[in-house]
Amino acid sequence: MFSKLRKTRGFTLIELMIVVAIIGILAAIAIPNFIKFQARSKQSEAKTNLKAIFTAQKSVYGEKDTYSAKFTDIGFSPEKGNRYSYSMAAACTWNTLTTANQSCIPQDTVRFNTQPNITPVTITAPLSAIGASAGPNGQFAVAAYGNVDNDSVADAWVLASDTVAATAATCGGDSSGTAGAPVNPLNDVSCDQ
Repeated sequence: MFSKLRKTRGFTLIELMIVVAIIGILAAIAIPNFIKFQARSKQSEAKTNLKAIFTAQKSVYGEKDTYSAKFTDIGFSPEKGNRYSYSMAAACTWNTLTTANQSCIPQDTVRFNTQPNITPVTITAPLSAIGASAGPNGQFAVAAYGNVDNDSVADAWVLASDTVAATAATCGGDSSGTAGAPVNPLNDVSCDQ
């Protein structure tokens, strides 16, 4: 007895093209969303470090009844590989952020050597600029600038000892926040949309 031999068929070109088209459409939707999600996760560095600065400032204030505009006074230093530059002085520009000083901490220029276009953030409360005012009734505001998605726009975050109102010249994000809560007046992720 002879068994019937079955003829096997492969996929047609049309079937393969339909599968490729479906994969292409899914990739076109998924990749930008993944990149946006990845950029948002990189922003957590700024939020975490700004909250650490807030805690350190509150500790110094508890001991000395004054805030400081120097990172060395509050004992703050970010881990190596920091994507963001941190500023406690209005005079911190990219040029001053490339070398560490007491009020300006640069990003890790070995790992992140692309200079973002830093758009200065305008603070209207509690201070008129990034920095600290001394004394028992003092206040402070600190800023973080970084590039989360390797374009020319910088991400900007602000945190203050009191309710803060902050604005950015272009592509604004949040405009106000409460004491100790990071505010994102220049959101690099939403600027790309």
